[in-house]
Amino acid sequence: MENALKDWQGRELRRLTKDMVAKRHQQLTRDSGGAYANLTMRVLRSVYNFAASTYEDDDGNSLLPVNPVVRLSATRSWNKEKRRNRFISEAELPAWFKAVIAYKQNAGIGTAVTVADYLLFMVFTGLRRSEAASLAWADVDLANKAFTVRDTKNGEDHTLPLSDFLLALLKERRQVTEGSAWVFPSEKGDTHLKEPRKHAQRISEASGVAFTFHDLRRTFVTYAERLDISAYAVKRLVNHKMSQDVTAGYIGNDIERLRKPMQAVTDYLLRVGGVER
Repeated sequence: MENALKDWQGRELRRLTKDMVAKRHQQLTRDSGGAYANLTMRVLRSVYNFAASTYEDDDGNSLLPVNPVVRLSATRSWNKEKRRNRFISEAELPAWFKAVIAYKQNAGIGTAVTVADYLLFMVFTGLRRSEAASLAWADVDLANKAFTVRDTKNGEDHTLPLSDFLLALLKERRQVTEGSAWVFPSEKGDTHLKEPRKHAQRISEASGVAFTFHDLRRTFVTYAERLDISAYAVKRLVNHKMSQDVTAGYIGNDIERLRKPMQAVTDYLLRVGGVER
């Protein structure tokens, strides 16, 4: 909304036409790719639908005309998207870890330490980027070696154990973030870290490993499964819903059950990545 549709921010929703939507979708597809164009229009569709359902006249009729994004469905203009399955391979892990650690030691970049620790935290936990970035110190329990993520994608709090590497990382961050409520604060310190794409790009160039933030989540899941960790444990580690699995409903959510598999993934990544403890 603030980038792809910035010039529409002051425009009344009822003034958005189907032609405008179709042309903007085509433009975004050319300039930023099909997936980005689709995502932009899905967001617009959601905002419009919310407004149409919220604002009505005295007779209960919506004050807005038909959602203009329907044009994309009617004309079959949505871009076809391939599901990504990219992760950092064993051959790439040493170069990636080396680049991240080197970036952390770069005193010339103000947020270098925060960004490097953020990337390491994600690859060793499998968290989604927003979940890791918004982690608050109030939800970190160093004494019991655990942390809790709030406002997750599936709407449930997600508590995980800390492996030895993560515990050391957070203890170190506790010292460098003194006075901040966030584990990964922004450069100004008044809020948490946002998506540090430029920093990630520099690390990608330095390592020769092209990666996205979600690739780090897939990397964690890939190696967890490769270690023959049970499917139930893997799902619990990455907070996937198991509501359709009858057996899973009988398994308790005790985080101590996850401590061993969490440590196993950490040990594997460190060993393959050639990282000294």
